[in-house]
Amino acid sequence: MTPRLLYRIVATAEAITWTLLIIGLILRAAGVTELGVRIGGGVHGFAFLCYVLVTVFAGLNLGWRPKIILAGLGSAIVPWATIPFERWAERRGLLSGDWQREGDGRLARLTGWVLRHPLPAVAIALAAVVVIFGTLLWLGPPSGWPTRFS
Repeated sequence: MTPRLLYRIVATAEAITWTLLIIGLILRAAGVTELGVRIGGGVHGFAFLCYVLVTVFAGLNLGWRPKIILAGLGSAIVPWATIPFERWAERRGLLSGDWQREGDGRLARLTGWVLRHPLPAVAIALAAVVVIFGTLLWLGPPSGWPTRFS
């Protein structure tokens, strides 16, 4: 899988899950059900974390400037902005190229290991996302943090 294809899939998934979350928020505001926020929010949170991971990995691998990586990360905060960002990056050739398997430095060695061992790398990345996601679920919404930690 090329960086271009992986980034397109994850950017699209992040945007679609925004839709699920917004529908859930509308249903909750209308007094229909809270379930849409729980499901849509959970799915969106997972997709968001995956998008962050892929943006950082692809950006570092493809040699993006830090400002570009930050813009990619920022696009996940605005509903549906990951798709225009992905298209913008595509038009500018930022998603062209393959995964870099060799090079100097820790980052190149890490990238090389990930690319030579994709299944364990994906398992570790997913485990990290699950741990972060589970921790955030345990913490609950930020509005409840003062009572949880007081």
